[in-house]
Amino acid sequence: MDKRGSRRKRSARKERAARAAADKPQSRFKLWARRLLIGGGALALLGALFVGLAVAFAARSMPSYYQLKATQTAQTIVVRARDGTEIVELGPSFGKWLTAEEIPQVMKDAMIAVEDRRYYSHFGIDFWRTGGAIVEGITGSRSRVGGTSTISQQLARNVFLNNNRSIDRKAREAILAMALEWKFSKEQILELYLNKVYFGGGAYGIDSASRKFFSHPATELSVAEAAIIAGLVKAPSRYSPTADVDAAVGRASVVLRLMKEQGRIAPDVTVDPSTVNLKEEAGQNSVRYFTDWVLPQLDLLLPETFEPIEVWTTLDVGMQRAATAAVQANTPDGAQGALVSMDRDGAILALVGGTDYVETNYNRATDALRQPGSSWKLFVYLAALEAGYTPDDRVVDTPVTINGWSPRNSNGRNVGEIDLRTAFAYSTNTVAAQLGNEVGFGTVASMARRFGISTEINTFPAMVLGSNEVRLLDMTRSFAAVSARGNSVEPYGVLKVETADGELLYQHQAARSTQLVPDYVAAGITDLLQTAVATGTGRAAQIGRPVAGKTGTTSSNKDGYFVGFSSGITTGVWMGRDDNARVGGLQGGTAPARAFAAYMRYAVKDRPVEEFDTDLQLPEWQLEPDDEYLLGDPEDYYFIDEQGNLIEPGTSSQPRQDPFGEEFDRTLDPNRQRPPATAPTAPPQTPNRGADGAPQAIGDDFLEEATGGRTGPNN
Repeated sequence: MDKRGSRRKRSARKERAARAAADKPQSRFKLWARRLLIGGGALALLGALFVGLAVAFAARSMPSYYQLKATQTAQTIVVRARDGTEIVELGPSFGKWLTAEEIPQVMKDAMIAVEDRRYYSHFGIDFWRTGGAIVEGITGSRSRVGGTSTISQQLARNVFLNNNRSIDRKAREAILAMALEWKFSKEQILELYLNKVYFGGGAYGIDSASRKFFSHPATELSVAEAAIIAGLVKAPSRYSPTADVDAAVGRASVVLRLMKEQGRIAPDVTVDPSTVNLKEEAGQNSVRYFTDWVLPQLDLLLPETFEPIEVWTTLDVGMQRAATAAVQANTPDGAQGALVSMDRDGAILALVGGTDYVETNYNRATDALRQPGSSWKLFVYLAALEAGYTPDDRVVDTPVTINGWSPRNSNGRNVGEIDLRTAFAYSTNTVAAQLGNEVGFGTVASMARRFGISTEINTFPAMVLGSNEVRLLDMTRSFAAVSARGNSVEPYGVLKVETADGELLYQHQAARSTQLVPDYVAAGITDLLQTAVATGTGRAAQIGRPVAGKTGTTSSNKDGYFVGFSSGITTGVWMGRDDNARVGGLQGGTAPARAFAAYMRYAVKDRPVEEFDTDLQLPEWQLEPDDEYLLGDPEDYYFIDEQGNLIEPGTSSQPRQDPFGEEFDRTLDPNRQRPPATAPTAPPQTPNRGADGAPQAIGDDFLEEATGGRTGPNN
């Protein structure tokens, strides 16, 4: 019995062991599953606790609703033309702050439909939308994970963060979004978002966008206009109606479709975004060349300020349009053009730095260094006139070699003796080379520097033909100084600067002008410049009134220049290629001169015709004896007779003969009464005679006194 009981016990133990062995894998799985569940739950609880604490801490340290309303991120600058016309607005524009009640419901619906359809049902993060985006990213149905941010997340990013695409930034964005939802109501968040989000073109907030694109406040937005604005958030530059109308209309159509699908507008509502009247975008092309030049000057003109300002400039809107049209119409294919126009006091009236600012914003009017060609001869002839030459002086057009350099005329010929006026009018290179060599190449360089050339100037002989690189603005300034009768001119573009409240921050004061050359030099160079347009290489620049100017063409037709002035306005035009390649047929007297004429006809149309002052009033040291004779009667002067005697005025025994005859016209004083050719009534002076009886220029008494032979009365 005991044995049977013992066997049964052993059999039972074996069965239990077998069952335990069979159940062991299953219990181990359950054990690990239970452990993972407990551990995961603990981690989730800790994570939720951490997120909750982070959200609570972020909400506690977050600015108040009213502080967020007052926050602006940068300065707004409104640039106005000289007549007050707004030409461009730079920097962010925030418009008027609209409360939740003032924002049109159609604007709210359009934004929620396209950016966050479950806005009213989530607490800052749309897990359904985020999960779907993650799945799409894993399956490869989308190129990248995107479009997952809710309105709350976008507001957090715009106000507190940047646009870096990183996990760290997304995590902080999520925390801040939940903090916003914790601290503010849905209506407050939507109000903040619609007043702060960026819509492109510097417009922040729906009111600024509405005024920029539709010329009316956001409270008057239609369904189509609201759809256009809501569609901008995804890519403001791509869908901007001022940049691409078709893209803006296409995006607005998507917004309208989503609004219908979500029941925010009736399915039978028909809206055509293409019928929306968009505000004409003014001043976004060539005028930007001007603003790019003038606005950096505010750093020097103004104290540090971050409040919105209005900058009143010297720009004339009509002249700017005329300048742009003249450059675009006359610039050869494949080339670029630039134009600078300034008033007699240096005020910039128009400035064009290229054919198209959108294509290239490089400012060739103020920054490009190019060779001016023969327009540089202005400084050569100024130096020659100051050294004593006059426009009527004779010079010789003949082959010349200076330090191994042999300039040639553009026509390859030499005409021999001509006057200075003709040499300048026809831009004779050999004469310019001789003049530069005579007065000194350093003197020419000093003259250029005196007239405002700010770039480096070499003094090699070829510099007289314009081998130095200059800025068009500097060359125009130099010619403006000639127009101002040889007085310095300081270019400027800002008239005054005011705050948005009208407080004056800066007022332009006229710069002190200095005389750069004597009047007769300014008159002489004006004579030469006028002849160059009337009969010389600048004939294409004629506009039906007096014009003075000079052409310039560099070797291989790489650059074409024309700079001139009329009725107080000085304008310089340059044309050429940015790669410095040859431009077929380009000469200063062709396309640049025609652009000058096209612009100047408009620029001077409301100004009176002004004749140039070319009357040479030469200084005494430069007067010839014949000229000196014309200033008075011969009997009014001391002279030495044929015996060497000093004859005092009015004591000559014989009347002096007029070397020009009775018929000579005294142009300086034609009405002057001449004395009769008779012997004077005063007794003649008896000349001193020496021991041999011959006349002496100086008496013996004076000689003895001068040589110490006899003591004078005062010694």
